[in-house]
Amino acid sequence: MPPRSQPTERQRRLGAELKKLRLSAGLPGDKAAAIIDADRQRISNIEAGRVDVPRNGLYQLLRAYGCSEGPLFEGLMAMAQERGRGWWDAYGTVMGRSALDLAELEARASSIRVHEPLLVPGLLQTDAYARAVCLTVGDNDQRIDDYVTFRLARQRIIEEGSLDEYHAVIHEGALRTCVGDPHVMRKQLQRLIEVARLPQVTVQIFPFEAGAYSAFSRAFAIFDGSTHELGTVRLEQPVDNVLLREHEHIDRYSDIFHELSRLALRPVDPNTRPESHEREDSLSLIQHILYTL
Repeated sequence: MPPRSQPTERQRRLGAELKKLRLSAGLPGDKAAAIIDADRQRISNIEAGRVDVPRNGLYQLLRAYGCSEGPLFEGLMAMAQERGRGWWDAYGTVMGRSALDLAELEARASSIRVHEPLLVPGLLQTDAYARAVCLTVGDNDQRIDDYVTFRLARQRIIEEGSLDEYHAVIHEGALRTCVGDPHVMRKQLQRLIEVARLPQVTVQIFPFEAGAYSAFSRAFAIFDGSTHELGTVRLEQPVDNVLLREHEHIDRYSDIFHELSRLALRPVDPNTRPESHEREDSLSLIQHILYTL
């Protein structure tokens, strides 16, 4: 089979981790190739995600690279076996590679932490809100329909409870920016309260009064893998998005998220009446904005 021209994020990530382990072990490409009875070009293609590595070959490479059996070893072996088509592949002709990679990242994550300063996070958006966001970029009706359908399909990971945790810190400005019309916003705010009832979901609002800290961090998401080494940070960009995989980047954005969470209002607790709180929390702020629309 010829090398693939557009590897998925999972395929690129597996290759990148193998290259990192090989370089750490001080093993040149030709010696790594000899371990699996291949040539140097095949190792290059594996590390670029352009071809798959058989399970037995991967096992041999990991042992030769000094990766002992444990969470990372098992995570890489599992990643190599994920060759089946995901639900997102059905959108391959209508959605770009970045969007498909995002859906795959979400599906593989054990937990997701999101900071959003401008909009309600995609996994929490209603149909009408997502459609209103699409209208701002001027796509045609069919493109908008595809985009909204795809976004709602991504939300299954929350609705079906496949995530251990979903934690969103949303800036107050995102809730006060009228996307669509007041009716769309009311439904969206009600949706935030509704989804916060799920046991694996945490929603916090970063209020204006907390200061400017949130302004220094753009929209980002942290996807935690089966082990810390397999985590990914995704940065929102106007044209294309950036994926960060290095440990120091994951640690840095984890620290930023921790500080955002510390400064934000207490998480939404729909089981507690807002008037019983001694101070404002995320639920009471969402309800205040909801009642003023």
